[in-house]
Amino acid sequence: MAKVFIELAEILENNPRFIDARFDLSDKNAGRLMYNQEHIDGAIYWDLEGDLSDMFSQNGRHPMISKEKMTSLVQQAGLNLNDFIVIYDQGAVPFALRAYFLLEWAGFKNIYVSRSGFEELKTKLLVSKIEPVITHSTTIPQWNNSILLTMDEVRQVIAKEKEGQLIDARSNVRYRGESEPIDPIAGHIPTAINFDWEQLKKDGKFLGQKELQEKLSNLAPNTKPIIAYCGSGVTAAPLYGCLKEAGYENVQLYVGSYSDWIRENEVET
Repeated sequence: MAKVFIELAEILENNPRFIDARFDLSDKNAGRLMYNQEHIDGAIYWDLEGDLSDMFSQNGRHPMISKEKMTSLVQQAGLNLNDFIVIYDQGAVPFALRAYFLLEWAGFKNIYVSRSGFEELKTKLLVSKIEPVITHSTTIPQWNNSILLTMDEVRQVIAKEKEGQLIDARSNVRYRGESEPIDPIAGHIPTAINFDWEQLKKDGKFLGQKELQEKLSNLAPNTKPIIAYCGSGVTAAPLYGCLKEAGYENVQLYVGSYSDWIRENEVET
């Protein structure tokens, strides 16, 4: 069973590399400002839109970055494949899990998301306003492309040419097509079932492993590939991580998600 989340006590026992992934979808400068004000000592900052998405791509609202961009991001951060890495954000938001997914794609093995947000972490860890000076690494990622699905592969799943169960992480009203505040077409990807990612958190933290198992274990057979998606590929990351934490062994992410799908395909309501 994969271990995605790490508790504060476990962080204190290790000497991890920290990545600060705080962000605010309604104020795109807020994450960097929070980092500049204070961050865990030694943490580097990765911005959802500046670093973890290709905002020049047309493939959805927060498209996947290229292998070249990810390689550069890893090397500039001075990361090595065997580093013990802890990613944090405000707590119970999707941004650290987006970074987690990209690092897993790049072949990192010892990556964890802090179940606590920054405010709790700073009660026990040193904070700083100084951005660390990083010695670049020469790390070459070992790509794990099996966790990443393209639009064509999603089409194959729908056509039953490829095994998998699509799970829509958006709210039920958006899934059913009753309300669509962001995308121009309402509905969901055909054959998808719905699980609102907001159910995965409580009191500013993601749920513990047993609670996640209780909520998620009946969504689909454990042997079947599970494909998480959302509107733009961001809030699907918590569903992806929580499915892994709950014991699903074959979890994938359609990063383009619904905003990519509707460019060329029919939807269901």
